[in-house]
Amino acid sequence: MSERVLVVDDEESIRTLVEYNLAQAGFEVMTADNGDTALEIAVNERVDLLVLDLMIPGVSGLEICKRLRQAQISVPIIMLTARGEEIDRVLGLEMGADDYVTKPFSPRELVARVRAVLRRKTEEKVVSEPVVSEAMFVVGDLRLDAERYEVTVRGELIDLTPREFDLLHYLLKNLNRVVSRDQLLDRVWGYEYAGDTRLVDVHISHLRDKIEVDPKSPKWIKTVRGVGYKFVQGE
Repeated sequence: MSERVLVVDDEESIRTLVEYNLAQAGFEVMTADNGDTALEIAVNERVDLLVLDLMIPGVSGLEICKRLRQAQISVPIIMLTARGEEIDRVLGLEMGADDYVTKPFSPRELVARVRAVLRRKTEEKVVSEPVVSEAMFVVGDLRLDAERYEVTVRGELIDLTPREFDLLHYLLKNLNRVVSRDQLLDRVWGYEYAGDTRLVDVHISHLRDKIEVDPKSPKWIKTVRGVGYKFVQGE
């Protein structure tokens, strides 16, 4: 069964361009020109990935991201944003979007992004042989179980997006070692990212909000100015 992509954009020329290139790449493609229709399709039909313009009639792209994540619908989302819309792009990432492509964009690049995000989704579902040393991480009152795909802090189960989980997992595998933003993009996102490293900063901020007692003064995820981040054992 072909993977199904929903393309949402109110510009017919863009919908047609994206639909054609994704279909040529072997994907089944559905389209919508407004947020209301897109949300209805995403909630009620099988959708493997959403290519979503933020500026659309009806329910906005940002609101769609928010509602899908609130409903625990984990369909991957790639945002389409106009050049210079950094605020909307950051908000979209904070609301659960997985990636973004800036207009004007290369259809080949968009297809590559779609494949990369879907590949990661597939890999996340693969059950690997248990390796205790790599499957369980305990730092203070934080516990990450890679086999169960669970994170608990002070005994409370934390709701992380797949990307946040992978980011935390990689930081823990490099406990007390500095990892650069470029390294995180390559290892966690799984492909060479063409955008800026703000993507990492947004996800780190969101992760801190969920696991740190005081996100503004984190005890675990430390910023190494000019380099990247480091997960430490705590003070």
